[in-house]
Amino acid sequence: MALLGSTGCATQLVSLSEGPREYVATDYENVLRAWTRTEHLFALSELDNFLTATATFESWDFRWAYVVRYAQDYRLTIDQRQKLLEKTLEETHQRHQFFVAIFGGVRKYNDLTAPNSAWIVRLIDDTGNETAPEEIIAITKPNALERTYFPYNTVWRQAFRIRFPRTTADGRQTISPSAKWFGLRFAGAQGNSELVWQLAEDEEPAAPVELEQEAARPRRPVAGR
Repeated sequence: MALLGSTGCATQLVSLSEGPREYVATDYENVLRAWTRTEHLFALSELDNFLTATATFESWDFRWAYVVRYAQDYRLTIDQRQKLLEKTLEETHQRHQFFVAIFGGVRKYNDLTAPNSAWIVRLIDDTGNETAPEEIIAITKPNALERTYFPYNTVWRQAFRIRFPRTTADGRQTISPSAKWFGLRFAGAQGNSELVWQLAEDEEPAAPVELEQEAARPRRPVAGR
């Protein structure tokens, strides 16, 4: 049986560098697109879609844009925005997190939290790292945020948040500092598919971020407001 995975949008380079961003609420869609990948796995002989997986890596950069959009939508105060920004950015120092939505094949076997799931998921990079999730959370009833901020999460898909440790028990980083790309691998009896994020080469490490000062700094105006 011939299997084929699409190449997706993995040619766009991303950066794991930290530091302040100059985003406004209308930047969110472009940032979401930059951190989202989609792959398809299907049988050519039967034109059967085994798996379509779309995932957003909730990186430092993505979370900054997310908070700016959220703060604008919910009219948060500067203090509320600061606290939310600090909390969500700190989470990137604890784990690697992906928002994932999948469909294809037999729906009941696409439950990534079930012991009889058709797929296992691993965080991989080009240095040979391969890491199992520390937690997979099924989003059985997506709320307005999860439908709006991740618009590919339609009623036809099953959604999950997948969390990986940032470091292993022996202190090794699960995404190597020397990696040129990292990704998610979905593997099972019907084949395997990889969603890949190509990394740009950062010239210098980002300076530590003073979140309190950054949150209080005036933002660029949003067009039309």
